[in-house]
Amino acid sequence: MRFSSPTSSDGVREQIFQLGEIPGVLWTPQDATGPRPLIVLGHGGGQHKKAPGVVSRAHHFVTELGFAAVAVDVPNHGDRTDEQYDRVVAENQARVAAGEDLSSVIAGFQELAARQTVPEWRAVLDVVQELDHVGTGPVGYWGISLGCGLGVPFVAAEPRVTAAVLGLGGAFGAAADLARAITVPVEFLVQWDDERVPRDRSLALFDALGSPEKTLHANPGKHGDRLPLHELDSTTRFFARHLGQLG
Repeated sequence: MRFSSPTSSDGVREQIFQLGEIPGVLWTPQDATGPRPLIVLGHGGGQHKKAPGVVSRAHHFVTELGFAAVAVDVPNHGDRTDEQYDRVVAENQARVAAGEDLSSVIAGFQELAARQTVPEWRAVLDVVQELDHVGTGPVGYWGISLGCGLGVPFVAAEPRVTAAVLGLGGAFGAAADLARAITVPVEFLVQWDDERVPRDRSLALFDALGSPEKTLHANPGKHGDRLPLHELDSTTRFFARHLGQLG
């Protein structure tokens, strides 16, 4: 892992890194020493590791809880370009334009991307947790939209994740089967008027989760609408309860 020169603002230290072909960013308290909980943040479709919503949540988890947070670019997002994904995106756009069901297109893309992102994210966890100011503390996951589509297989596969916030995703393709393998506590977010993910698919994914402790948070709004501020407060309490609190 190669780090660029760190920067600090408002008590948060930011380190841009490169792990092989994977570009990412790590946020920690400015003077952090010793192990602490870590949140893996999955960005949405068309976004990247430093999208405003990702950065604001990372800073919140660092300043309010004393946690570390990490995010990486999904293939063909942010600083990553990939000719294979370029072709897939063009083909998917043509399929939707020809009238194919959007849900099947979403499922195919997410399953393709997950085959690459799940081992990449696990490798990032391996290396980040070797850092003295992060360590092998509890791990949480936060991801909605594409971050949910890739987060479900990641959380199902990664035993170090002990709590997850997911949402704005649905039971597409193999997602429901993977969700049944998730047994950690989950908060699941639904936009009630989501035009991209049918409500019944979202509720089906929530129902499929194997977690004995799971809560459904439904809010009015479409897929791209800003989540209410009270959801950030709820997420903070959720992670503090299940991962501990240092801040």
